[in-house]
Order: sequence, then structure tokens, then C-alpha cells
Amino acid sequence: MAHSNQAKKRVRQNERRAARNRPLRTSASRRVRDAREAIMDGDPDAADYVRSAQSALDRAAKRNVIHRNAAARRKSRLAAQLKAAQGAD
Repeated sequence: MAHSNQAKKRVRQNERRAARNRPLRTSASRRVRDAREAIMDGDPDAADYVRSAQSALDRAAKRNVIHRNAAARRKSRLAAQLKAAQGAD
């Protein structure tokens, strides 16, 4: 439990920032999950799902919700999975 005024303020700020960042993080992870499911199911629109996921990851990285290298890694792996699935067809 925070005792000083400064520590209490930091707790309030962290809660506000976490609340602001949570929608971006969940949106990105949900879109990545949807893209992976589309790839695994052989959905013809899988490329659109991947593009949407990459956009959400870029948005989260731009706001420093996730690290830019983490976003790049996830985008790269999604693209590789899509390419492998399309090559298997």
C-alpha cells in the first residue's frame, strides 16, 4: 500500500495508463488470434485477417503498448504462417 502522496499519485497514474493501454493490447491480441484461426482453417480471407492484425500490432507499437521489436516479430511470424499455409494449398 502506498503511503506517501507521491506514491499514491503514481498508483493513480499507473491505473489510468493501464486502462488506456488495455484496449490496444487486447485488440491486437484478438486480431492476431483471429488471423491464426483463419490461417489454420484455410479461410480464403486469411490475408485480410493478417493485414488487420499487422495494423493493430503497428498501432500498439506506435503507442508503446508493446515493444516495436515484439510487434515486428509477431508480424513476421504471422506472415510466415500465412505463406506456409498458402504454399500448402
